Amino acid sequence: MPLVPGLSAREPAAAGADASAPAGPEPLLLAGVRVPGRGGSYDVRLDAGVVAAIRPAGEIAHGRTRRIDLDGRYLIPGLHDRHVHFSQWAMVSRRLDLSVAGSAAEAAQLVARALASGERELAGFGYRDGLWADAPSAELLDRAAGEVPVVLVAADLHACWLNSAAARRHGVELPADGVLREGACFALVRELDEVADEVLDGWVRDAARRAAARGVVGIVDYEMRWNRDDWVRRVQGAPFPLRVAFGVYPQHLDRAIAEGLRTGRIIEGTGGLVTVGGAKAITDGSLNTRTAWCFDAYPGLEHTAHPAGLATIPYDELVSLMRRASAAGITPAVHAIGDRANARVLDAFEAVGCTGSIEHAQLLRREDIARFARLGVVASVQPEHAMDDRDVADRYWADRADRAFMLAELANAGVELALGSDAPVAPLDPWVAIAAAVGRTRDGRAPWHPEQAVEARVALAASTNGAGSEVREGAAADLAIVERDPFDSAADELRGMPVHAALLAGRFTHGEP
Repeated sequence: MPLVPGLSAREPAAAGADASAPAGPEPLLLAGVRVPGRGGSYDVRLDAGVVAAIRPAGEIAHGRTRRIDLDGRYLIPGLHDRHVHFSQWAMVSRRLDLSVAGSAAEAAQLVARALASGERELAGFGYRDGLWADAPSAELLDRAAGEVPVVLVAADLHACWLNSAAARRHGVELPADGVLREGACFALVRELDEVADEVLDGWVRDAARRAAARGVVGIVDYEMRWNRDDWVRRVQGAPFPLRVAFGVYPQHLDRAIAEGLRTGRIIEGTGGLVTVGGAKAITDGSLNTRTAWCFDAYPGLEHTAHPAGLATIPYDELVSLMRRASAAGITPAVHAIGDRANARVLDAFEAVGCTGSIEHAQLLRREDIARFARLGVVASVQPEHAMDDRDVADRYWADRADRAFMLAELANAGVELALGSDAPVAPLDPWVAIAAAVGRTRDGRAPWHPEQAVEARVALAASTNGAGSEVREGAAADLAIVERDPFDSAADELRGMPVHAALLAGRFTHGEP
């Protein structure tokens, strides 16, 4: 089973017939490549978008085939990011960066400085308030921004901090602390994302090129809007560098079913690049917002309305949603971060009798790991979140942090792992995720719960949409060419892995010689 809903990397790109698919690229001979973990040098022939042959160097006669000498670089399957919010990722670089703010006061100062240039409205992204000594408030932003509407989106996407002018501008009622959480936040973020198609499409294409430069050939996009038509429009015209599977949220499920969409189906008119992904549902919040639904209360929140986090969808409604999606051929992909949320979602998978994925699987009970394997549920995880959240986890999950991001225990139990970024929460760069999974460290710090680290071979295989950790004959020629052996690289080297080139169905999308 491919890890990502959509076209399997084991299949030729021409699988499923899209009459709009362009003619195949010219045959190529990639000469003098190496394979991670192996000795020797190889030649690889690509023909009609497929890996046609892999032989020891010098054994394939290239004739008139275009020969590209790669001088001992390493050839691997192209990389996939299993979980992104692509439009938001494309917009992040155009918003005020709040990731450096160490307090609410510092965030307000960043806002005041940004507004000094005369902005009439301001959106920011990336604050993490889980360890702040002070608290966000509308009053604090009011003092910094006055009558200029300001919306600051948390790094985990589960909270928005507004001033009074922004509340009036968007017609929302602010709680006492000026922060909208969960559903109210998602609704506002969707409103912020209403950018003219031609503008946003340009930003998306730029972001796609940056992804290809890191060896990415495919994504699963979980934007909350109806995304099919956006992606049909975006991949037409100039060659697009990525395969895209798009998710379907509950508010669009009836429409998807009525239109006959099924997970893995190629969308006509996209040259085979756009496929239907999974049916997304969100069952709890996040750690940084302290809304991830847990069995145990968060320290200091014992007397609040939701001391152990928040269940955002009733169980019976979740089961009904998953059952309707599965019966229609749309694979459930369910967000769960807290251990209670994960246990409840596994209950739902068992009740429905279908497979699918749990998106995030961040905190688990150990007894639930075997249930992942038994039920065939994919753990769609974002290892870089462990690096972002380690200090917050040590504060709020101190008695259970050994059960957070349990990649090794999941892999050892035979659970399928699918790595991603949740961009813009973490960078859309699979090498960042691979490095975090392998090293459990960043910025020179001691590894965090290193017992849950996995080998590079495992992390790479979980980043290739089912293609495994090495290129195989007969597979789609979705490839990356890198400068170092990923199986013999330290975590820091993996994080900054130099990517020489990327190919999609045998067509260069980055680094064409």
